[in-house]
Amino acid sequence: MSTNPTMNDVARTAGVALKTVSRFVNGETNINPLLAARIADAIVALGYRRNLAAARIRPGWTSKILGLVISDHANPYYSALTRAIEQTVRARGYLLISASSEEDGPTFDRVVERLLEQRVDGLIVVPPRSPGRPWAQVMPPIPPLVVLDRPSDAADADTILADNAGGSELAVQTLIAGGAHRIAFIGDSLQLYTMRERFAGYKAALTVAGHAVDDALVATDAHSHEDARASVIRLMREGNPDAIFAANNRAAIGSLFAFRELGHRIPMIAFDDFEAAQLAEPPISVVTQNITEMGHLAAERVIDRATGGEKTPTTTVLPTALVLRGSELPDDILIEKV
Repeated sequence: MSTNPTMNDVARTAGVALKTVSRFVNGETNINPLLAARIADAIVALGYRRNLAAARIRPGWTSKILGLVISDHANPYYSALTRAIEQTVRARGYLLISASSEEDGPTFDRVVERLLEQRVDGLIVVPPRSPGRPWAQVMPPIPPLVVLDRPSDAADADTILADNAGGSELAVQTLIAGGAHRIAFIGDSLQLYTMRERFAGYKAALTVAGHAVDDALVATDAHSHEDARASVIRLMREGNPDAIFAANNRAAIGSLFAFRELGHRIPMIAFDDFEAAQLAEPPISVVTQNITEMGHLAAERVIDRATGGEKTPTTTVLPTALVLRGSELPDDILIEKV
């Protein structure tokens, strides 16, 4: 990791006074345009990044701050993940700063840059659906980096994923074993790595069972539970599915709203558990990820790197588990069981 250039370095390279560099860096505009251009060129050449934390960090100390960028604070999955990371970070004596990219690449880039300006000791990020700049274009130095949930192009990052394809394949196999033949896929955009993997598992289970993938039973526009509700109502009216694989918790919640609106339901398994799953009648079967383990592992790994531990990038795929509660079975079997 290279030494961080200072404002003194910028002033020396640009041939201007330190005070002029300070004014430029802090956004003042009443600077001679020629001097401003020289300062800007020097900043790019040196890779200077203003250090907002410098006033409170003595030489040789670290910030004891970690940055986290998730995709959507409103999503219960990411809320739980943030909580797991924060608990581990706090226990190790660090402060966590978290922000959301809202799945937008430029927003993700701006948030990352602000965290780097704060001289965080490490970063944990969930790459957004809409890609921003490549990590190779991020101005160094870059602190230890852990990528969660979806892979990225960061060459030196640790990556922690869940077995999305395997969990989805098992869920759909279970629906087929319960007698389903026309299984609908309700999920978000296939631009998302997790959705592509879950859709791959869905297809694999159908293929093994000798069932063709029917595009009329596939909805990949369920970013919110309202979107999912509309898609399920449309598919149940037009596609005649006999079961649903809900590829995330919002798709599952939207499906429950659709069942209530239509006045009947069909068997369903969801990917990711959610609080209402056990309140439904029958309770919703789910594929679960160990969110606590993922958050704990991410926090420990970034702190280990930040404190001089193993530097070789690793990729970890955590297993998923199928929790059967009854909603994967046809109505008549459920009635017999009751």
